[in-house]
Amino acid sequence: MADVFTKAKRSEVMASIRGKGNRSTEWKLRARLISAGISGWRLHAPEVPGKPDFIFPKEKIAIFLDGCFWHGCKKCRSIPESNRDFWKKKIGGNKKRDREAGHKLGKAGWLVLRFWEHQIKRGPSKCMDAILKALGKAKVIHCILGG
Repeated sequence: MADVFTKAKRSEVMASIRGKGNRSTEWKLRARLISAGISGWRLHAPEVPGKPDFIFPKEKIAIFLDGCFWHGCKKCRSIPESNRDFWKKKIGGNKKRDREAGHKLGKAGWLVLRFWEHQIKRGPSKCMDAILKALGKAKVIHCILGG
């Protein structure tokens, strides 16, 4: 499929995409954590390999929210028609960096949770369940919330 934007407009659109503070994923998960009364987390810890989107330092849990386009989700992936070699290399590099960060964190004793953008958008409750389970709080939180 041909790009619907001119090269200049596509460049402007891509430049406006931010890696942090994404409303469709980070804000949605952040709101869920707050509403569930979950504390002890931090955003974007630069000292932790891979700069996870969320960390629970005491529990050594790192959470990554991977954008479907930027991290090559097989379910949602679509590589632009123009400049395909560049995009394949770019997304491949992101995936490699993701694997390396996960490996480093695992060796350092961290539990790594990765969620795809589409999982956060379509099923945030399942993502929260996984986080609560990792925190060992699933039963306690469900009782508090009346579930």
